[in-house]
Amino acid sequence: MATINDICKKVGVSKATVSRAISGNGKVKESTREAIFKAMEELNFRPNSFAQALATNRSNSIGLVLPDFDGHYFGSLLKQATQAAEKTGKQLIVTDGHNDAEQEKEAVHFLSDRRCDVIILYSRKLSVEEIIALKNSVTPPIIVVGRSLPEDVGYSISFDHSQASILAVEHLISQGHKRIAYLGPHRKTPTTKLRFSAYQQTLEKHGLELNEDLHFYCENFKLKHGYEKAKDMIAADLPITAIFAASDDIAIGAMKAFREAGYQIPEDISVIGIDNEEVSTYVIPALTTVDLPIQEMTRQALASAQELLEKKELSNRSQTFSGRLIQRESVKKLN
Repeated sequence: MATINDICKKVGVSKATVSRAISGNGKVKESTREAIFKAMEELNFRPNSFAQALATNRSNSIGLVLPDFDGHYFGSLLKQATQAAEKTGKQLIVTDGHNDAEQEKEAVHFLSDRRCDVIILYSRKLSVEEIIALKNSVTPPIIVVGRSLPEDVGYSISFDHSQASILAVEHLISQGHKRIAYLGPHRKTPTTKLRFSAYQQTLEKHGLELNEDLHFYCENFKLKHGYEKAKDMIAADLPITAIFAASDDIAIGAMKAFREAGYQIPEDISVIGIDNEEVSTYVIPALTTVDLPIQEMTRQALASAQELLEKKELSNRSQTFSGRLIQRESVKKLN
């Protein structure tokens, strides 16, 4: 395997000159640069990217921290991030925060140690105060996705979870529903707190009863747990006409449980979700939901990372995306 010394001997230049040519930092005559790259090609020489990062404090890479890799939502985000990084010529280094605050911090420090130029952090568990402290503890700038930060403390690209929940509940109310159950995770994360609070506030705005008996809490946003908790709803035999599910997966799991119990959807009970996952179009009946523009958010995150690398500052430090109601077949209009 060729080394940098082989390149030096072939071209007749110093290691420092070869390093400057490879990194693009410092002055190197164009004829010398061309000779170096020609020699690299002939000798099949590949520079050690980690050594380059240590020497230049830059790695031409973007770090991405996800809470987990499970499900369509994060699969779509990862696919979009990979495509966007390729278009900008950057290497994407991805790691998993395991839905745990301490492990999310460790993941950020791991990417910082590898000299990532920018880190994109999708955190479900860290508080704003913890994110600020984390930002101040590492060298690369951090762009937070999925959470809104005050503009004076960092860069963020967020989704308006309250607006999305209001859209969903308002739609059910506009169709004549007054006994609307909530089905979602316990209010422990910023996302679950916002979605549940918007549900409550919308009912209150319309003078509808706030009844704890209509709140059913599942373990997380997944199909299995929506299915299992919906069985508890069925056993409770409450006069519910509609379900506001905190995610499409929860909604689809609930629909299966109700169908197995002999209910017709939407004739006997209406269901609405949030996310607009691809599968929501293909279930029977097709799920009415609120679109979460994850592709647009991911593209914007990568575009912001590129802008940050080029200009050292972002024109918009905080950007918020809104949801869009997608009407399909799972909600019935009551007389």
